[in-house]
Amino acid sequence: MKRRIVGFGMDAQGEPIAYLDCGHPQHVRHNPPFVNRPWVTTEAGREGMLGSELMCPRCDRMEWPEGLVAYRRTPEFTEQTVPAGLVRDHATKRGVWGKLCVTEGAIRYCVQAPVNKEFTIAAPDDAVIVPEMKHHVRVEAPVRFHVEFWKQN
Repeated sequence: MKRRIVGFGMDAQGEPIAYLDCGHPQHVRHNPPFVNRPWVTTEAGREGMLGSELMCPRCDRMEWPEGLVAYRRTPEFTEQTVPAGLVRDHATKRGVWGKLCVTEGAIRYCVQAPVNKEFTIAAPDDAVIVPEMKHHVRVEAPVRFHVEFWKQN
């Protein structure tokens, strides 16, 4: 999934890292002929790339980034009270991560491209909701769950 570059830094070995709007860091090395990124070798080159997009394999793997803080939680839903919007494809906004938290029973969690997978999430487990990645739930049995929303601190 493509993510915008919002900043740059260096790792402990002095290798350049791009900070993406999803919260994941990503190395951005210039290592020709394998990786050709001459812009990364100067501060002006890196500044010129702010706002451009890179593929984020960590989002594709649905990895939770470090440093997120919870800021909102839905009420608890059951198979009888699940809102219609959750059973249709929808997505969180840019930078908003979620956790689908199942407290009783189980629910189907269906994630669209680029993942294209369905998961059964059973209590007491939770599932990662990646920003801007379309998804929906399917209720097939009695369940109790809520959704938590998280963002960068």
